[in-house]
Amino acid sequence: MTLTSREFWTALHGMIFGAGLLLAFTGSAVSLWSMRSEWTTPAGRAAGARCLLAGSWTMALFAWLAVSIGTFVIYPWYRAAPPAGSTPSMLAGYPKSLLISKPETADWHEFAMEWKEHVGWLAPILATAVAVVATRYRGALASEAQLRQTMLVLLSVAFFCAAVAGLFGAFLNKMAPVR
Repeated sequence: MTLTSREFWTALHGMIFGAGLLLAFTGSAVSLWSMRSEWTTPAGRAAGARCLLAGSWTMALFAWLAVSIGTFVIYPWYRAAPPAGSTPSMLAGYPKSLLISKPETADWHEFAMEWKEHVGWLAPILATAVAVVATRYRGALASEAQLRQTMLVLLSVAFFCAAVAGLFGAFLNKMAPVR
C-alpha cells in the first residue's frame, strides 16, 4: 500500500495528530479529575501535576499541529477550483467542487466543512488555555475545586470540538477524498 503526498498529509493530520490529541485529552482529564487534596498525598499531587502538565501540553501541541496542517496544507487542496469547463466526472481531484456539484452531497460542504473549519480552531486555543492554567497553578489545583472544574469544562469543550471536527473530517474524506 502506498500513499500519495496528499494522502500522507491527510493521515498525518487526522490519524496521527488528531488521534494523539484525543488520547492526550484522556490523560489530562484523568490527571485533573483525580487531583484532589482529599484523595492524594503531597507526593501524589506532585506526580499528578506532572502528568497533567505533560498531558495538557501534549494535547495543545497535537491540536496546534492538526489544525495548522489542516488549515494551511490540506484546506487549499480541498478548495482548489477545477479548470473551466470541467464535467462532473472530472471533479474527483477537487473535493469541494465535487461535493457541491450534487444536491445530495452539498450539505457536506455547507454544514460539515464550514463547521469543521471554524470550530476546529477552538480546540487548540482551549487546550492551550488549560495547559497554561495547569502550569501556573499546578501546586494549588488539588485544593481549588472550582478551578479544576472550570479546567475540566474547557478541556471537555476542546475535546468535543476536536472530536466533531475529526468526525466530520473523516466523513468528508470518505465522500470527497483529498487526493
